[in-house]
Parts: sequence; structure tokens; C-alpha cells
Amino acid sequence: MTLDTADAVNTVDASAPVAGTPASPPPARRRRNRTQGQWWVPWAFLAPALLLFLVFRYIPMVQAVSMSVENVRPYLGNEFVGLANYQTILSDPAFRDATVNTLVLAFGQTAGCLALGFLLALLLEGQTRKLSFIRSAAFLPVVVPMAVVAELWRIMYYPSADGFLNSIIGTIGLGPSEYINSPDSAMWSIMLMGIWRGAPYDMMIILAGLAGIDRGLYEAATVDGANRWQRIVHVTIPGLRPVFAILFILAAVRGFRVFTEVFLMTNGGPNGATEVVMTLLYKLGLEQGKLGVGSAGAVLLFLATLLLTVIVQLLVRRKKDA
Repeated sequence: MTLDTADAVNTVDASAPVAGTPASPPPARRRRNRTQGQWWVPWAFLAPALLLFLVFRYIPMVQAVSMSVENVRPYLGNEFVGLANYQTILSDPAFRDATVNTLVLAFGQTAGCLALGFLLALLLEGQTRKLSFIRSAAFLPVVVPMAVVAELWRIMYYPSADGFLNSIIGTIGLGPSEYINSPDSAMWSIMLMGIWRGAPYDMMIILAGLAGIDRGLYEAATVDGANRWQRIVHVTIPGLRPVFAILFILAAVRGFRVFTEVFLMTNGGPNGATEVVMTLLYKLGLEQGKLGVGSAGAVLLFLATLLLTVIVQLLVRRKKDA
């Protein structure tokens, strides 16, 4: 045996596992385990987004809470006033009117979006290529910026007889409407625009929920003699109950925070008919310089949204337990 052959044999013997000891994993597996053990890797990828959230969302939220109990005086220093800002905002008739308008708009848009989204989902359920194209076309209003949507609808709401919508309803004998220029129809006009934009979003989520319903339930209902409407009432709607709960929370929060469309289309007018909480807080804080009072209103709006979310979650959980 030559020297080289002896070295090779010794190398093989040294690399062989000793009886009774576990074999070491191959290098590729060891590298994979080391990578999985580096817990900081996903946090490193999330760090830029978390930093943006911290700077532009969470820090301003904390500052708003602190400003709500202070008399904000730029360059002069804030002074603590306790709950005086909350008393001021709660005793303001304009805030009460804006709260009522916000509730009407929020629940009107929520109900309209859920109803129209559910109807569209039932009509567009399927896997054909034609339906995929129609669903994509119906979803386009969601991806269009709200500023663009508000401006387009403001143009369509032109109050003269030759306006876009007035010329359409004129063909069936209805007189021209003033839409957003009238206190009687301004809120409903904004609500209609919100439903048009939000219903396709609800439609896509409901379509995903419909795909998760067991097809056997429909077959069993058909065998029992249930018609189309009975299958929807007794199979589809109960199967979509968790989806409706999520959509209700999202739509309600979206309705409570409505600002852009109202600000661009009416700015709270005419005569305060469309004044919502967000536009009122904007005027109090940035136009009138009452930053403390505006911050108190923002905190109250946050607490109302949080309370609504908790109540809906408790109701859904109670129904699941039942």
C-alpha cells in the first residue's frame, strides 16, 4: 500500500460516523438551518415599512392624544388643560351634526356596498374567461384614486339640464336635479358615488368566500327541493357570515373616515348638509388653528371606530359559539 492510498483510507475512516453517534447533516442542510435560525432576517426586510409606519402613523397618533389635553400654542409652548378640549368638541352643535351625517353616510355606504357587492358576486361567480374579464372591468373603480373619482362624479353631477346625469334622467321624463348643490340631495349623491366605488371591492372578497362554501350543501339543498332563492338564503348567506362581518367592519371604518370625496365635492356644504367629522376636524385644526380641539375630536373618532370593531367581533364570536 502506498502512502497516498493509506491517506485516502484514513480520510474515509475519519469521515465515517462512529457507531452510536448521530450522523451530521450534510452541508446544504446545515446552511439551511443556520439561515432559518437567523430571526432578524425577516425583521430586516420589514424595517423600512415599519419605520414609515412609526414616523407617519404611530408617532402622530401619540402626539394627537397628548395634544387633545393641551392648549396648542405653536412656538409659545403648549399648556395642559385637561378635558376642556373634549368638553368643547362634545358641546359643539356642529360636531353633533357632523357625527349624525357621518353615521348616515357610513351605514348607508356600508349597506349599499354589501348589497351591491353580494349581487355582483352572485352574477359573476364562475371560472370562464369572459367572467374574469368582466370582474376585472368591474374592479377598476377601486384602483382609481379617490381624487379622480370625486372629480369625475362632480362633473357628472353638473346641475343644469344638459349635465351628464340630468340628460340621462331627462329621457325618462324626470326633471333636472341639483345633486351636490342641494342640501336635500347632496348627502345621497355622495353616498351613491361611494357605493359605486366600494361595491367592487366587496364583490371580490365575497367571490373568495363563495369559493370556500362546500358544493355538497348546494347539491343536498337541490335534492331537498330548494329553489335558487332558498339556496341563497339557507346556504350561501350563512356560509358567508364571517365574510360579511369582516366587510362590515372594513366598510364602517372606511365610512367613519370619509374625507376626500366630501372635501373635493362639497367641502361640507351646502349649508353643512354634508359636513362629516373628518372635514370638521380639518377645518378646526388646520383652518381655525384649534389643534387641541381637533385632536380631541380625532381621539373620539378613533375610540368610536375601535368600539364598533370590538362589538362586531364579539357578536360574531358569540354566534360561532352558539
